[in-house]
Amino acid sequence: MTTATLAPPISAPTVAPFPSAAVAKDLRSELIEVVKGEASIKGVALPPTLAAIGSTSFQIDSLVVVSILCVVEPILGIELQDGVVRTGGYGSVDQALAHLLPKIEACWKKRTGGK
Repeated sequence: MTTATLAPPISAPTVAPFPSAAVAKDLRSELIEVVKGEASIKGVALPPTLAAIGSTSFQIDSLVVVSILCVVEPILGIELQDGVVRTGGYGSVDQALAHLLPKIEACWKKRTGGK
């Protein structure tokens, strides 16, 4: 009598989850630096904390935001298209992040098959 050995089931390759914390951290940092630089040039006083700067009303140009997307591309392993950025820009760092993070995650999922 021969005994058969069952092979382990073949499973789909696992995909790492979307690195939302790392993406948010790096984007926030870059956006705040942009706001600080613009405020310095314009002579605008900003609040003392990073959290307060993030919520402060400050126009951030869409072209500037497009230029900083490259900061998170190495984290994601994909190149982001300009279309994730809203035409006309954003009124604050927090507003930019609220719009960008879901768009970036959707792009990442589409390209990587992530969950």
